[in-house]
Amino acid sequence: MFYSGISDEAGQAIDTQIAAHHELGWTHLELRMVDGKNITQIPDEAFDKVCAALDEACAQVSCFGSAIANWARPITIDPQVDIDDLKGAIPRMHKLDVPFIRVMSYPNDPDNPISEPEWRAESIRRMKELARIAEDGGVILAHENCSGWGGLSAENSNILLGEVDSPALKVVFDTGNPVTYGQDAWAYYQAVYDSIVYVHVKDAVKEADGSDTYCYCGEGQGYVREILHDLLSKGYDGGISIEPHLAAVIHTGQQADSAEQLYASYVEYGRRLMKIVDEVAL
Repeated sequence: MFYSGISDEAGQAIDTQIAAHHELGWTHLELRMVDGKNITQIPDEAFDKVCAALDEACAQVSCFGSAIANWARPITIDPQVDIDDLKGAIPRMHKLDVPFIRVMSYPNDPDNPISEPEWRAESIRRMKELARIAEDGGVILAHENCSGWGGLSAENSNILLGEVDSPALKVVFDTGNPVTYGQDAWAYYQAVYDSIVYVHVKDAVKEADGSDTYCYCGEGQGYVREILHDLLSKGYDGGISIEPHLAAVIHTGQQADSAEQLYASYVEYGRRLMKIVDEVAL
């Protein structure tokens, strides 16, 4: 098992992201945004600078946090957008020896929704195409239990993986997302366990009024301790990657009050995660 984290939640500059992980004693980062742009979409020159910084720091990349099929790309979007994104990402993944690229499975369009059967069929069709590209490219799509048809329930996640039927489509399980989607995190985890290759740790509380409050890991309703204990007791040796959502939340547009607050909350989150792992691994 190794620690990682969606490093832009520590800061936008790659040097800041690396510094936070060095402070935690971690060798891996999960790259999503660098200077405000997704790692799959930054210009080649900027990507080369990221590679140089990582190489100088002896840092490894555990996953690309892409925008493929995510909350900002509904089922009505031109599928070529994601095809081009994945094809462009694969050479970058090879250059950095990255095994996984995080994807979702297309939310319905809130402005022009399609019927559930159509949504299901089109999501599966698109994911089959993306999985074929990933398989040919020697990378794995890590489907997150988040925005999209496959994230509506553990049952949908398993249907999606079963219908796509590709070794290039697996699960990144996020402990906090079930809370915000009104699901039971422990039940969801148990249902998809066999397909999990990577883990995101966030935590949250569903308030009485239906709103969500993100919190430090282990303080919410995401069963973080129980899930980590179960994973480790069964010999899980993959990445455990933090996504704090404390000072900033990318999908809601919430910004940190300061760069210092963003960085400090990220490092503290990492420290608390390590403390939990030490406790549950006993």
